[in-house]
Amino acid sequence: MTALSNEDSPVYIRLRATIAAGILRGDFRAGDQLPSVRALAAEHGANPLTVAKAYQSFQDDGYVEVRRGVGMFVLPGASERLRLAERDAFVRNQWPRIREHIDLLGLDLTDLMEGAGA
Repeated sequence: MTALSNEDSPVYIRLRATIAAGILRGDFRAGDQLPSVRALAAEHGANPLTVAKAYQSFQDDGYVEVRRGVGMFVLPGASERLRLAERDAFVRNQWPRIREHIDLLGLDLTDLMEGAGA
């Protein structure tokens, strides 16, 4: 799964992307508690079961741990491991499509990288 998502993605993927972005930006650091399932569901207008599914994916991937009765906490090293996983997913999944679109539109990659492609 990847932090980059679009509006066509399932809700739990979009929620996962939001949480991943927070971890990567440093909004949630090692040892920090993530918002409760209910709080995140209310904030995003999502079903709590959908939020729980997004959180479960982070637990399955070893980025967070659940402390029964307390909440979910970011594990040490989660940001670095998540960044590596997200980079790999981007290079494998998104970049080829982006590059194809760049070529299709006849854009110059060098100009885009310099910010002059718009």
